[in-house]
Amino acid sequence: MDEYAMPTCRPNVPGQSPEEAWAATIAALPLGASVAGEVIGRQPFGVFIRVDGVPGAVALAGILAIPEGMGLPVLGAYVRGEVIAYTEHNHQVRVQLHEPGTSLG
Repeated sequence: MDEYAMPTCRPNVPGQSPEEAWAATIAALPLGASVAGEVIGRQPFGVFIRVDGVPGAVALAGILAIPEGMGLPVLGAYVRGEVIAYTEHNHQVRVQLHEPGTSLG
């Protein structure tokens, strides 16, 4: 099996268009919000995360948003972080990961 993997499917929200799901995601995850979730995709440039409690949300923690020395989290890892930006064209929430064991505020 390859070390790197893309998410197998994009989460969708039954009864909502992608635009409605994106608007709900932004409302649920404002800048600075604490997030947690499972790593569902892994690439040399970062990891994709299924965000807990927000059905349509896919987050990306780019390699520069992963604490130095933490390493690239493996598929299935549970990670925590903070919303730092949005990528409108592909409906991704950008997050800065926290060191394991760091409490969320």
